Amino acid sequence: MGGAKNHGIVMPDADLDQVVADLSGAAFGSAGERCMALPVVVPVGEKTAIALREKLIPAIAALRVGVSTDNDAHYGPVVNAAHRTRIENWIQTGVDEGAELVVDGRGFALQGHEKGFFIGPSLFDHVTTEMSAYKEEIFGPLLQIVRAADFEEAVRLPSEHQYGNGVAIFTRNGHAAREFAARVNVGMVGINVPIPVPVAYHTFGGWKRSAFGDTNQHGMEGVKFWTKVKTITQRWPDGSALPAMAEDGGPARNNDAFVIPTMG
Repeated sequence: MGGAKNHGIVMPDADLDQVVADLSGAAFGSAGERCMALPVVVPVGEKTAIALREKLIPAIAALRVGVSTDNDAHYGPVVNAAHRTRIENWIQTGVDEGAELVVDGRGFALQGHEKGFFIGPSLFDHVTTEMSAYKEEIFGPLLQIVRAADFEEAVRLPSEHQYGNGVAIFTRNGHAAREFAARVNVGMVGINVPIPVPVAYHTFGGWKRSAFGDTNQHGMEGVKFWTKVKTITQRWPDGSALPAMAEDGGPARNNDAFVIPTMG
């Protein structure tokens, strides 16, 4: 498996309250440390982008960071101090590249666990495809808003990204959903499903730099990977073959004879 930078496309007809609830879990759950996290949201049209941003800010502010024994926590620490520093450096890179840092999760400390590897949720807006912070996988509690002018641009963004693990589209329009699913150059597609991980008897795996090799995981593809193919060719003559020579001395006509096909 390779890297990931999963996108979530938000169409103008989407239920934004549901989208924000889904993004809160998909982008920030597990501190963003999973290959199927959704770190990029793509609202289609300025009106959609403005409305989505207005709803995201209070939802992110309501996220609770805590330890694993805190049942009310939405996510916990990242894996180690080095990775926390790496995420904070990527946040600074995004600022330096010109993205708008709407919510800054750096400097977060959890009372009683000040030495823990905690980082607060962050939100970027006006992220563009030229920015390295968009191109690379950050693997942390950071959501980036990349605005698309129309449906065609929304299809193109994940399709042209170097990673193609998963993608989601949020819409009430069945035609838009089918068109997007058919055209997008990504291995796993969710329709109103923010983390499109299929059940285990279906295959799991992305495209482009998100996966290497010619088979996916799970399902029949997983069985195929562990299967060594043996081909057996059989023939069962019934014992009624004629003698090699006919009574006139010529070759006998033998319907049971094995004849190798030849050209010409």
